[in-house]
Amino acid sequence: MNSLLKNQIERASLRIRRYTRWTPLTESMELSARLEGRVLLKWEDLQTTGSFKIRGASNKILANLKEARRRGVVAASTGNHGLAAAEVCQKEGLSLELFVPRTISEFKKKNLEDYGISFRVIDGSCEQAEKLAREEAGRCGRLFVSPYNDEQVIAGQGTCGLEIWEEWPEAEEVVVPVGGGGLIAGVACYLKEKNPAIRITGIEPEHSAFIQRSLELGRLDNTFPEKPTIAEAVAGGLEEGSVTFELIKKYVDRVLTVSEEAIIQAIIICFRNHQHRVEGAGALSLAGIRSYQQLFRGKKLVAIISGGNIEDRLWEKLVFSR
Repeated sequence: MNSLLKNQIERASLRIRRYTRWTPLTESMELSARLEGRVLLKWEDLQTTGSFKIRGASNKILANLKEARRRGVVAASTGNHGLAAAEVCQKEGLSLELFVPRTISEFKKKNLEDYGISFRVIDGSCEQAEKLAREEAGRCGRLFVSPYNDEQVIAGQGTCGLEIWEEWPEAEEVVVPVGGGGLIAGVACYLKEKNPAIRITGIEPEHSAFIQRSLELGRLDNTFPEKPTIAEAVAGGLEEGSVTFELIKKYVDRVLTVSEEAIIQAIIICFRNHQHRVEGAGALSLAGIRSYQQLFRGKKLVAIISGGNIEDRLWEKLVFSR
């Protein structure tokens, strides 16, 4: 077990308190009854910037604040990580240049523009934006804040697992959305260190199942034939040599995929049953539990609802046109 990373997560929990919230863990009575177990939902959509990303970004920046003050910060993001980095940099008085793929949603781009940060728009994939941002930071000596491929970022995301453990150590399985893998790597490492018997399940959209494909091959592979997904915040492959993939191989029990329709239904249920407005990526865990009910029956489950930053018109169309 990686006790060093577990210790980093515990230190991160103290470091990031002024930027993050201890988010609620509430029961889904409907799912608990249906599965004849207990299903609790961890509401990361209530974080300060609307997603779990503030945990990792704030930990990375605050742990390297002197360096960031001297030279500034570079990050790459399709939205939520950029919002998190912008929030911390604004409050700490740091300069930030954000590399974004041209495919970033207009809703998230508008939110980022409100911070007045510098943009560099990349014609290419998320991985290409991350690669170019890392290279630029290296050339200029600035602090690079990766969306996932960084131990300090992973430690920050792992504080979500720490909160689950502190609040409900009886949990038998935790279900986590998967994109670059920072959240599931941090959560899995912390919880497995505390209780090796706990199961960790990742959920990807079937249109962007890079991690599941890579696990099947036994190596990181970015050749998955990706299609557009409503869970665009987790779309795309990983940086070559990403530390998250090795941690996922070590700590995560399985990764499942869900359909676009299952994600949409989970978004609708989050609002109708719980009055939470969540984005596609945020709804992945709930979609996974509903899609594979036989795998989760009779268990004590936690599903992480990872974010709520969804464009108004899209959300209204999904929720009120069905």
